[in-house]
Amino acid sequence: MGGCVGSHHDSSGSLNENSDGTGVALGRNQPLKKEKPKWKSDYPMTDGQLRSKRDEFWDTAPAFEGRKEIWDALKAAAHAFENNDHELAQAIIDGANITLPHGALTECYDELGNRYQLPVYCLAPPINMIEEKGDLETLDFPDPPPNSGHECQLRLRLSTGKDLKLVVRSMDTVYHMKRRLHTVEGVEPRSQRWFFSGRPLADKMKLEELKIPRDYVVQVIVSQPLTNPISVEN
Repeated sequence: MGGCVGSHHDSSGSLNENSDGTGVALGRNQPLKKEKPKWKSDYPMTDGQLRSKRDEFWDTAPAFEGRKEIWDALKAAAHAFENNDHELAQAIIDGANITLPHGALTECYDELGNRYQLPVYCLAPPINMIEEKGDLETLDFPDPPPNSGHECQLRLRLSTGKDLKLVVRSMDTVYHMKRRLHTVEGVEPRSQRWFFSGRPLADKMKLEELKIPRDYVVQVIVSQPLTNPISVEN
């Protein structure tokens, strides 16, 4: 991600091999190209899921290799690039002495020869983006019969940083479990995005169909501040 390639700039602004041959010959620095990368997510992604994925990258990338000030500059340049402000993006890149051998932020180098790679999801949304709200307002989810299925506890980890155990029933749909979470945490169902093994859970799916192992933690992305949360015992 930020591996040092042991290279240096010459007077022409190129990034060349070290004298010992351990570096990488990259050619001249190129201006940032305006074309945005086109990519498709493994699953349809909402804006909230994309933001969460980006936040995770920017939070963890500087912890490995490379210089934090360069990561900060790349984050600002990526934001400007996505918003079609290429002049600002180029100014940020030039100001931080970042070299783009291919004219793209997917591979770049600082003046010390450290390599930085930005994933495409930090530069453009996928072509299979879906609406954030979903269809909760138009879909009808009838309540399951009273006391249907067996009662169990589901371990949840909210994007707010809170872990809790939610009492649910095996015949509950994901939407009904969202309503149960709303009761104890004050988060509207439409503001919840549930994930199991990295995949989003559809509102119509029943808990018994998901076959979630005992004590498995289900991730819940919350896209609104908590309102009047009710504390519960875990």
